[in-house]
Amino acid sequence: MYSSQELIKINDEYGAHNYLPLPIVIKEGKGVWVIDAEGKRYMDMLSAYSALNHGHCHPDIIKVAKEQLEKLTLTSRAFHNDKLPLFLKKVCEITKMEMALPMNTGAEAVETALKAARKWGYYVKGIKKYEGEIIVATNNFHGRTITIISFSSEEQYKDGFGPFTPGFKLVPYGDIDAVKSAFNENTIGVMLEPIQGEGGIIIPSDGYLKQVKEICKENNALFILDEIQSGLGRTGKMFAYEWEDAKPDLIILGKALGGGIMPVSVVASSKEILGVFHPGDHGSTFGGNPLGAAVGIAALDVLVKDDLPGRSLEMGKYLTEKLKTLKSPDIKNIRGRGLFIGIELKVPARGYAEKLMEEGILCKETHDYVLRFAPPLIITKEEIDWAFERIEKVFENGL
Repeated sequence: MYSSQELIKINDEYGAHNYLPLPIVIKEGKGVWVIDAEGKRYMDMLSAYSALNHGHCHPDIIKVAKEQLEKLTLTSRAFHNDKLPLFLKKVCEITKMEMALPMNTGAEAVETALKAARKWGYYVKGIKKYEGEIIVATNNFHGRTITIISFSSEEQYKDGFGPFTPGFKLVPYGDIDAVKSAFNENTIGVMLEPIQGEGGIIIPSDGYLKQVKEICKENNALFILDEIQSGLGRTGKMFAYEWEDAKPDLIILGKALGGGIMPVSVVASSKEILGVFHPGDHGSTFGGNPLGAAVGIAALDVLVKDDLPGRSLEMGKYLTEKLKTLKSPDIKNIRGRGLFIGIELKVPARGYAEKLMEEGILCKETHDYVLRFAPPLIITKEEIDWAFERIEKVFENGL
């Protein structure tokens, strides 16, 4: 058996150094808890960036996955399979959309939405071919592909990876006047995160999303929301846009859609928009695979059956109220919605993440100065109390 230190050394030798994880090696997980290679238990308060909304190894989802593994795992889209139609139907029922297109990772789903929007812009709206623009926001995080980093405002994400894909216009997040000013005859649409997770749990002012939606409607443009992190219960509603009743024209989902088991993503929209795709236009060998579809159905069923959005709302309020009692000169601001919470610090957050790990709490810094708390939505008050005792101790002692 390898120790954590030995495994980290092997990883550093054979793996590309594109991540800087906390020095922990996890070997088991159940619910909100994980165990490292030495047997020490920790509470997971990151949830794999919202991919573990259901918690680790949810029994209902694991059961479905095991059953499907014994039957059929992959067909490619060269053939139909018996799970994909039911998954697409379930997605459309929950999103209240007419059509869905399955992929695997979140970045693939974002690329799919961009392709659909562009083709709609040229063939439906009538923009001159290849002159279309999509408005995006500063501080965004939509993935890591060349096209997606092309419209990032984070220089590190772009350094050394050009030349970049044109056709995007960057405006300050939350600035409605900037959105209005960016519109012209070539505008295809606006793509936003309703809450910027990787950007530091940034919540726009009330009414912002609804105003952007109205501007899009007035200009016959598409309102596109990336709910890969914020969707599926994370903010206390099934989708974060519901806080403003600002339903998009296209919604992008991923992460928790795979139930914490495997990558499953989807773009859902109207038949007019997704109807621009014809056989051969776009695809994925693994997208819509029967194993992923079965797991996706189970993940959505658990979200609804156990009312995980409602649980996120209740537990998020409970945790946020506790966090706001913290007394520390290093805390600048605490903000969040549901169990999507950020503590903005006056000092680099990495030190606090490391101290919390020593106390059995796993979380991670984002954008250097924000500590993100986003535990699985199944967390209980007793578990929050356990976590808060340790969080309070760390902040009282400081770095």
